[in-house]
Amino acid sequence: MSDQIIVRATGLLVIEAINSNPNGDPDRESDPRQRPDGKGEISPVSFKRKLRDLVEDKEGPVWQDFVNKFKLAADEFGVLESRKLALKEIRDLAEKEFISKYWDGRVFGNTELEKGRKVPVKTGVVQFGLGVSVAPIRIERLTTTNPPVEGNKSVGMAPLGYRIVYCMPFFVNPSAAHKSGCTTKDIELMLALIPHAYAHSRSYVRPNVEILHAWFMEHKSPLGSCQDYKLIDALTPKKKQDTDKPSMSRDEYDIPSSLPDELKNKIASAKDLMES
Repeated sequence: MSDQIIVRATGLLVIEAINSNPNGDPDRESDPRQRPDGKGEISPVSFKRKLRDLVEDKEGPVWQDFVNKFKLAADEFGVLESRKLALKEIRDLAEKEFISKYWDGRVFGNTELEKGRKVPVKTGVVQFGLGVSVAPIRIERLTTTNPPVEGNKSVGMAPLGYRIVYCMPFFVNPSAAHKSGCTTKDIELMLALIPHAYAHSRSYVRPNVEILHAWFMEHKSPLGSCQDYKLIDALTPKKKQDTDKPSMSRDEYDIPSSLPDELKNKIASAKDLMES
């Protein structure tokens, strides 16, 4: 990307979860999200939350590494969707202040609809799609007992999946940049954060979730130089057999390592952010 122009781009995250729950469903007692056909889901909100948390943790190693690398001013990279932020702080800001302050508002958009807001509703430059597993998932449950604490004893359920490969598309739309105030530096920061999203957010029920590939493909034109679905389909892993059964091994998949030449020639560049 140039210093001034945000290019149109198509992305695809290939995510593997082993004995982990990458995104619990609050309507099903935090079981892994599952579609009627048995395939698993990771919501866009869940993934963007991890990127926001890395930006908001200004004392954390990821931000500390990036602050000098990208020459970031902390007061220009706040998080609108913060668990700590009071609505009054948002409502009292003028539009220019709002745009300059909140990184995720510039990148992912602002959907605050409170009355009296001076900041208009804007869509974001980057949109993540729903992550869907290639094959159906199998949910296993493990009962764990906590030791007594001050006389209390509790039993918790830890829902687990076995081995799951998810695909999550994302898109960069330059047409929204002049509305949200998004800059190339904002996009570059987001791309740099993606490889660290799961590695720096491990938890008891999510100990082993890895991004195998994070494909980022820039088009030759702001209007697009190739259909998005062709790029996504070409890099989506395929299960070799027993496509209606859960997976036991990564060897059960054909996982593309590059685009075919006919698609490479239609775009400006294609890279795997996990190798950058």
